[in-house]
Amino acid sequence: MSSFPIAPKRPYTIDQHGQTRIDDYYWMRNREDPEVMKYLRAESDYLEEVMQHTKPFQEQLFSEMKGRIKETDSSVPEKRGGYFYYERTEAGKQYPIFCRRMDLSNGHLDSAEEILLDQNALAEGKSFCSVGAFSVSPDGNNLAYSVDNEGREIYTLHIKNLKSGKLYPETIGNISGSAYEHGGVEWANDNETIFYVTIDDAQRPFKLHRHKLGTDPAQDALIFHEADETFFLLMLKTRDDAYIMTYHLSTTMREMHFLPADLPQEGLRVLQPRTKDLEYFAAHHNGTFLIVNNENAKDFKLSAAPVDNPGRENWREIIPHRPGVLVEHIETFEDFVVVSERMGGLKQLRISAPDGLSKVNYVPFSEPAYSFNFENNPEFKTNLLRFKYSSLITPYSVIDYHMDTGEWEIKKEDDIPSGYDKTHYVLERIHATAPDDTKVPMSIVYRKDLKKDGSNPALLYGYGSYGATIDAFFDSNRVCLLDRGFVFAIGHIRGGSDMGREWYENGKVLNKKNTFTDFIACAEHLIKEGFTSKEKIAILGGSAGGLLVGACMTMRPDLFKAVICKVPFVDVVTTMSDPTIPLTTLEYDQWGNPHDKGYFDYMISYSPYDNIRAIEYPHMLITTGLNDPRVAYWEPAKFVAKLRQTKTDNNLIIFYTNYDSGHAGASGRYDHLKEIALDYAFLIDQLTDNKSAS
Repeated sequence: MSSFPIAPKRPYTIDQHGQTRIDDYYWMRNREDPEVMKYLRAESDYLEEVMQHTKPFQEQLFSEMKGRIKETDSSVPEKRGGYFYYERTEAGKQYPIFCRRMDLSNGHLDSAEEILLDQNALAEGKSFCSVGAFSVSPDGNNLAYSVDNEGREIYTLHIKNLKSGKLYPETIGNISGSAYEHGGVEWANDNETIFYVTIDDAQRPFKLHRHKLGTDPAQDALIFHEADETFFLLMLKTRDDAYIMTYHLSTTMREMHFLPADLPQEGLRVLQPRTKDLEYFAAHHNGTFLIVNNENAKDFKLSAAPVDNPGRENWREIIPHRPGVLVEHIETFEDFVVVSERMGGLKQLRISAPDGLSKVNYVPFSEPAYSFNFENNPEFKTNLLRFKYSSLITPYSVIDYHMDTGEWEIKKEDDIPSGYDKTHYVLERIHATAPDDTKVPMSIVYRKDLKKDGSNPALLYGYGSYGATIDAFFDSNRVCLLDRGFVFAIGHIRGGSDMGREWYENGKVLNKKNTFTDFIACAEHLIKEGFTSKEKIAILGGSAGGLLVGACMTMRPDLFKAVICKVPFVDVVTTMSDPTIPLTTLEYDQWGNPHDKGYFDYMISYSPYDNIRAIEYPHMLITTGLNDPRVAYWEPAKFVAKLRQTKTDNNLIIFYTNYDSGHAGASGRYDHLKEIALDYAFLIDQLTDNKSAS
């Protein structure tokens, strides 16, 4: 076996707040430097060599995972206007095919299939393909869709005439990939006006434009320019098709504007001007805005205001603030209002009449931990709420919940062709105790025949940033681990909103270390309870979750046997000191502004790159996408190079670069499985006695 790559050192001095840091690998930022690609390729060659003995096992894992997906399949059709829309996949093809059938009003889908877009054809000859916007005009005659072929999350908009099958001559570049309903693209009700959002040089969505079908995009009107660099500009259409709305969000403020979808030439009106620490989101119902907001309500509440005069002075409380019950989102239907809440760390669905006060009931969920997400629900006049449900042991099911009767109708449950029996597994909700005595929830799954004698391999997963929650979702790929004796656990750590807004606030900026110590406590609890041991436990996280596992590894390198850092944000201070990097200025309220010495000192105390020491570290698999706009490739590359030069052990570090993708990795479903097969082969190789054994 050849020795691992050694990246050349080119000392670069960074002076901040009277402190000098020497970054030997700062030069890796220059993608044009041939030494950068030379180093990345050397790391790829090294990975190929040291993982060569696992190649047959990776193929076996890939085959197992492919055997658990129904390769030729179709989504549950959803009614929209005069058609039923669905996506289907075909065996051997990487991407979905977007289709529809005309609604013949007989309750059966026996009309001819119409293929609207075949993503496989779009991807032909390309190594990456992502469809962002997919929005059909209200009359069903035209499709606006956007495509990214590099993984940079910069999309190009195309418009297709669905009657002729031909594309309109105009294309529009630099489209935002920040999806809300339709990926930053919406139709007005005249069927010829399109609203879209473009991005700035830092890939911040910042301008809303209006385009008329068949005209030169150079003549498109600029409707709004979000000049504040700390705000994202998103855009959506209300579910009743009444309004086009902009959604301006920073870390601690929100603002919305609106214009009638029937009158696309009108200007935007502000709903409530941005106000320090005020966050809100509004849905429309019959001349009223229903507004989820945090005015004197840490965990949010629901208010109502007339469209004619919607400012805060006219907000009328509908659902009061209830400490510990986080109000997350609202959806409106003609006869119902649906509020997504979170209680005790678990998502809930509150159904009521349109007034928000009468005929209140909650959707019952029977498992101790679970996940659900709203489907598109394009029909406004319906008694059906469609959502997708799963848990760590229950495959995804598409549910039509009858809001009038409470009936739970399963429209489809994912089929596991190679076989799966959920009764062979145990799902639990347990708690670890953090150093400050906070009880930290964990969702955990394992086989029923597992013995809690400390001999089991375990994988602990977490995220813990931006208030995002990681619910207990099903992943058929994970069965590869469970059936080989693994325990899988999710740590619902501070920095997410799992236990309410305070849970989030106690895991960001100057409280960020709580995120890491919570996760360490989760690992220690799994060991203490006999689920695993220090010699058998691995941790996994991606992006800000990569920061999580990187920080935990540098804080407690003795605690873990293996670490997988996927597209990890590990060079916290240097990145947050550079406003030219996408997302930086928007995120000062998440991490702190290192130009302030107090924040600088705190951030540098946990930044994984700045805390690498000459000690022993676990085995590591670190990944990146060369075109990643969120966490640039050089962060994980520098992390690997510095670890190689500094650590004192002979444990394995391998560095995987996807040269064709961005933050989310491979775009094709089979290519994605191959990346997971590498992750799992690495884990099993390091955590089990039988190397690469089945």
